[in-house]
Amino acid sequence: MEITCYRDPEIKREKRTLPATTYNLAIQLFARCGAKNLFIPIRSMQYLAIIDREEFVFVDGERKCWVDIAWQNFHSHERESLDQPVEYEAVYYKEDQTETMLRLQREFPLALYALTAKQAPHDPAKVIKFQPKHSTSHS
Repeated sequence: MEITCYRDPEIKREKRTLPATTYNLAIQLFARCGAKNLFIPIRSMQYLAIIDREEFVFVDGERKCWVDIAWQNFHSHERESLDQPVEYEAVYYKEDQTETMLRLQREFPLALYALTAKQAPHDPAKVIKFQPKHSTSHS
């Protein structure tokens, strides 16, 4: 699937941190998808998150292909351990996005977990036991 997204001029940029669990899960899902982009519906907000190698963008269902907020410049390489939060920059392309940003920080991890649950195997693994071959010796 391919979506073309557009951006209005940048209105505001601020440094923020993302919890390690959220960042790590997003990157893990992106790596597993094997495509250039990973699409994550955030149904509770009617938003779509699009993850690529450089950023996470958030598109409102009403504005379709216009980016409202982008999370960019992740400083994951500066962490000393994988459980440390990741610093990034939030870029706003629309006025008055404070409430949306707060909701995204709450709902985005839930959407990631929902996607993970859909991809997880639902049946328990089965181990098949093979009987050893009996050698027949002719003496």
